[in-house]
Amino acid sequence: MTAFVHKTLVVQLRSEGTGGCPVLAHLSYDEADPFAVTAVFCHDGRVLACWRLDREMLSAGLGRPVGVGDVRLRPIATGAWHELRMEFLGDLRPDGGRHHAVVFAWAPAVAAFLRETHRLVPPGQERVPVDALLAEILSAG
Repeated sequence: MTAFVHKTLVVQLRSEGTGGCPVLAHLSYDEADPFAVTAVFCHDGRVLACWRLDREMLSAGLGRPVGVGDVRLRPIATGAWHELRMEFLGDLRPDGGRHHAVVFAWAPAVAAFLRETHRLVPPGQERVPVDALLAEILSAG
């Protein structure tokens, strides 16, 4: 049986042409997939987006800018208030541009979530059961 960590945060979504909008971010971690954190963003009972984030990158983003692809993270500090700025680039739009959203999360809450995941699977101790995965693939074929 695998163990899970889950945390729900209220975050601030900023998108093109809009101001800030509070949405729920459901962060989850499954020790069976030890490198990933799933982030599901919801508003009014609807799922707006679901992203699988690299746990190490999420942790690093609390202290410095990281990411050059579809996900970019960086810390933002305003006085005593510390946030994690998460920028997401999505699918192509009909006009040739890409969907783009920026989410601001309270950094101490993200850090607390990550500490829980690190208690479950410490950094550097992640393992993927490759032999079991290959056996499953070969038995299905």
